[in-house]
Amino acid sequence: MSSSYLPATTDSIAQALEAKTPSEAISILYRVLENPSSAPDALRIKEQAITNLSDLLRQENRAEELRSFLTQLRPFFALIPKAKTAKIVRGIIDDVAKIPGTSDLQISLCKEVVQWTRAEKRTFLRQRVEAKLAALLMENKEYPEALNLLSGLIKEVRRLDDKLLLVDINLLESKLHFSLRNLPKAKASLTAARTAANAIYVPPAQQGNIDLQSGILHAEEKDYKTAYSYFFEAFEAFNALEDPRAVFSLKYMLLCKIMVSQADDVAGIISSKAGLQYVGPELDAMKAVADAHSKRSLKLFETALRDFRAQLEEDPIVHRHLSSLYDTLLEQNLCRLIEPFSRVEIAHIAELIELPVDHVEKKLSQMILDKKFAGTLDQGAGCLVIFDDPKADAIYPATLETISNIGKVVDSLYVRSAKIMT
Repeated sequence: MSSSYLPATTDSIAQALEAKTPSEAISILYRVLENPSSAPDALRIKEQAITNLSDLLRQENRAEELRSFLTQLRPFFALIPKAKTAKIVRGIIDDVAKIPGTSDLQISLCKEVVQWTRAEKRTFLRQRVEAKLAALLMENKEYPEALNLLSGLIKEVRRLDDKLLLVDINLLESKLHFSLRNLPKAKASLTAARTAANAIYVPPAQQGNIDLQSGILHAEEKDYKTAYSYFFEAFEAFNALEDPRAVFSLKYMLLCKIMVSQADDVAGIISSKAGLQYVGPELDAMKAVADAHSKRSLKLFETALRDFRAQLEEDPIVHRHLSSLYDTLLEQNLCRLIEPFSRVEIAHIAELIELPVDHVEKKLSQMILDKKFAGTLDQGAGCLVIFDDPKADAIYPATLETISNIGKVVDSLYVRSAKIMT
């Protein structure tokens, strides 16, 4: 950074824009910010220089420099309104977030900003940075710290009745409880977010977030039809905004179709006008799963899981539902294979289904315990013995019904005799 400053004028900004290299432009903008003038026009030009400089540092992936830049700007923040300060600080934090691999840096940066805002008594900015910090802690799987931060923040924001921020925090709390597998609290937080959202205008992106979380929670309760409608609402909101989250909403829509055994609809949704915009690995993964489900093929299912590991296994929401789908598919295939037999070698079934013997044996024992079929495992001979379905003897229900009727008659006679006696 040069020691001589440049005048805070539009010409200096234009000079930075015309610079041949980003480094040269960054140097010019730093020199503009060094100008000691605090005239209104100079402050306005400096705000523009800060925005441009922040964008350039982000493009150059200079995250640490962005962090130190934010610290350097603190004397400047004393000269401008608090609302503009909040906009600049949040803008720089967002720019750091756009640089890959900076999650730890973002957390430490947010903690620094929170300390500074507490000292400066900038409540509005502190609350929003704390909400951002809680989201980062959740992404980093530091759940207890995030929960402690949110619980204090919610009480404070409720007192101030800041509805828009309350929607953000309640939605974040719902996601946090869902990550901790606490479904009742996740639903309660989502209901609170919806209640706050109904009282104000909510931006479409935030409404899409609420619908997406609603779909995830309904899918967790196996209510896939309701979940599909929520995912569809979220998809429409994100699609209109050209938000990258649209593809995930569409992916979860396809998941719901597969889970309600309507896998044949998947190809139609993907080939629709809206679906064609998002053709890629995410949708290819769901199409492969749908094909495997339609053909009831475990081999194709496992191939899809292997080929699209990042899209299926590493997405916790999809992975959870596909695990139950895989178990259902495996049970259906095993029931179909053992149906013709009264006694069959486990190795033969494993060969037919193309799975390891120990895996098949474990699943068969689980199915027997769950009473999916009547049978037993002869481990000494390595065989599965299937029993005929026991026929219910009709005499027992009939006898119970007769005894019940006699009991009613006796009760009725007792009541009548009691009336005669009186």
